[in-house]
Amino acid sequence: MASLAEMRVIEAEDVAEDVAAEVFGPAREEVSETPQSRPEELRLLEALLFASAEPLDTAALAKRMPEGVDVKAALLQLQADYAHRGVNLVRVANKWTFRTAGDLAWLMTRESTETRRLSRAAIEMLAIIAYHQPVTRAEIEDIRGVVTSKGTLDVLLETGWVKPRGRRKTPGRPLTFGTTEAFLSQFSLESLGDLPGLEELKGTGLLDSRLPSGFSVPMPSDDPALRDDEDPLEVGDLELALAPVADPEEGNGNAD
Repeated sequence: MASLAEMRVIEAEDVAEDVAAEVFGPAREEVSETPQSRPEELRLLEALLFASAEPLDTAALAKRMPEGVDVKAALLQLQADYAHRGVNLVRVANKWTFRTAGDLAWLMTRESTETRRLSRAAIEMLAIIAYHQPVTRAEIEDIRGVVTSKGTLDVLLETGWVKPRGRRKTPGRPLTFGTTEAFLSQFSLESLGDLPGLEELKGTGLLDSRLPSGFSVPMPSDDPALRDDEDPLEVGDLELALAPVADPEEGNGNAD
């Protein structure tokens, strides 16, 4: 028979085990949990996925990870770790990659402006329209001395700096063209009256200083109203202005 002292020791050990179980949980051998990947394994996996320009499948990742690592389990754990972050680990076509969280995709949206360089022909045409408006395509060609190539006027229409104004009251009723408010804004002009005059154009070298006597630079009006020789635009005229033009027949002149 155990002595009174031995019974007290046994009772104390039982109490200690009960307290330990309550505070720290069941003994380790009694716990059945899914093994957790070690932090170093997750760091390696994270680095591989971050550095790759393309999504990676499990096999490709396993080749680069230390032997014995459960890559699938590590991926799932890493995916859970990133679930509530700005970047998520996602599967794309059975491959893994980091992507911006869906609810934050708007942060990556930005407006971009494509810079387009105008050809010399387009610049000349723009200048003629600005100074001689309202002007028809045939009048532009007459001033330039060459046939307008296909698409040159279309480029100016696409910039929004030029628009059809009306139709000339002449046979064929050709479209007339003028500049827009966007043209004034682009070139920091308060009005068409701020366009460079004859002396300014000479000073910049855009005009030969030895011009014929009586030469002048027209000053267009800012009045948007149609002139007496213009009719209002008709439905579909804008589409007509943007429609491709047939290339001039060979021998009729140089297109530019």
